[in-house]
Amino acid sequence: MFLTLTTTGTPERPATDLGFLLHKHPEKAQAFSTSYGTAHVLYPEADAERCTAALLLEVDAVALVRRGKGKGRGGAPDAALAQYVNDRPYAASSLLAVALSSVFSSAMRGVCNARPERAAEPLPLRVEVPALPARGGRELVRRLFEPLGWAVTAEPVPLDTEFPQWGDSRYVRLVLESDALTLAEALRHLYVLLPVLDDAKHYWVAPDEVDKLLRAGEGWLPDHPEQKLITSRYLSRRWSLTREARERLELVRLAEADDSEVEEIDNAVEAESEAEQKPTPLAVQRRDAIVAALKASGAARVLDLGCGQGQLVQALLKDPAFTEIVGVDVSMRALTIAGRRLKLDRMGERQAARVRLFQGSLAYTDNRLKGYDAAVLSEVIEHLDLPRLPALEYAVFGSARPRTVLVTTPNVEYNVRWESLPAGHVRHGDHRFEWTREEFRAWARAVAERHGYEVEFVPVGPDDPEVGPPTQMAVFGMKLNDEKEAKAA
Repeated sequence: MFLTLTTTGTPERPATDLGFLLHKHPEKAQAFSTSYGTAHVLYPEADAERCTAALLLEVDAVALVRRGKGKGRGGAPDAALAQYVNDRPYAASSLLAVALSSVFSSAMRGVCNARPERAAEPLPLRVEVPALPARGGRELVRRLFEPLGWAVTAEPVPLDTEFPQWGDSRYVRLVLESDALTLAEALRHLYVLLPVLDDAKHYWVAPDEVDKLLRAGEGWLPDHPEQKLITSRYLSRRWSLTREARERLELVRLAEADDSEVEEIDNAVEAESEAEQKPTPLAVQRRDAIVAALKASGAARVLDLGCGQGQLVQALLKDPAFTEIVGVDVSMRALTIAGRRLKLDRMGERQAARVRLFQGSLAYTDNRLKGYDAAVLSEVIEHLDLPRLPALEYAVFGSARPRTVLVTTPNVEYNVRWESLPAGHVRHGDHRFEWTREEFRAWARAVAERHGYEVEFVPVGPDDPEVGPPTQMAVFGMKLNDEKEAKAA
């Protein structure tokens, strides 16, 4: 991973002043340890007329997997083998941005005691990045850098020079040139926009990333025409952080327009508003909806099928109306975590008599599941391959036959409302499918018809007039005649 910074000068104002500005001597090759490898700073050329500083980052692939997010969104971006085969050691990304910030921290702040006047004035600058991932292509590269005063050359890198018919890759060779920017401004542009173009980060994006973005974006981000895209990608599409960043950037813009301080603009909200209640998480809304539906059905003995780490079991234990609660999961690890969550080893005798956890697969009939008032399948069916759904259907509705069955699953139509979810992606990496409202209702009605149930549908979470709720719930109730037969059996 490689980046060069070049400037030109005269005998009176030598280009080698770049060494003072970067706080790295041109006659030395220096190495700096980072969390994911070693950053080297060296000068391929250094004289009064022209000086080039190079940053070479050697990525430790093993450290990247162990310490980073290596798999999944935000880490190496390309699917199943991303831990082992990826572009992270070679293409400019958030790894290089972090190295820039670490190695050239003083230069990024514009601090130079030896040449303060040079740090504050524009320099003739040329930046070269041989391999830059550009999700959005060279047109997006121009839209990001040209409004900042850069002349942009972004040459697409072919997939294979031996096979030109394969077309171009998503990488470009980037050259930026300007004589209107300070070195600090140039470094801050790179620090923000390299990971934005890559559209991935190698570390978890925490709330303090908003402060980092605003510090690096000071003076240019509030008025950038692509501000929305930059904040969203830089913050890994975390909706709450992106919203906070945009609100703070708007305050900065208003303050500059009014020639006042941000604090003067941001004084309309009283201090008590800081303590306003946060929106209830969807998982909590889902559990509340399930508990309400179970109580409405009059169920006392409840199965939580696919209980995971026991959150619903824990919620049901708080209500004495539920006299017996059984959690079933195929994963022993999940059941162990659930046992710790419920503190089974320290639970009183009366409370312990109300709850059981055992391992079981919903793909097979199980006599232990018979005779219960209600069964819950909360966010379970979407984790099964579609060909295995008939087996689950028979095991629950055909064999166990509880009087009431609750099934919740994501509504794929609502996914467009999640800013943090890339288009076409499911909400969880293990989801085999996600259904529209019509697909879910067609499946539920067919199941009810085959097994003697009636079914109604309940929205969970905010019911958007266009795309519906984030979670859809089907409430199955056994028909009267079938219920009598079940009790007799």
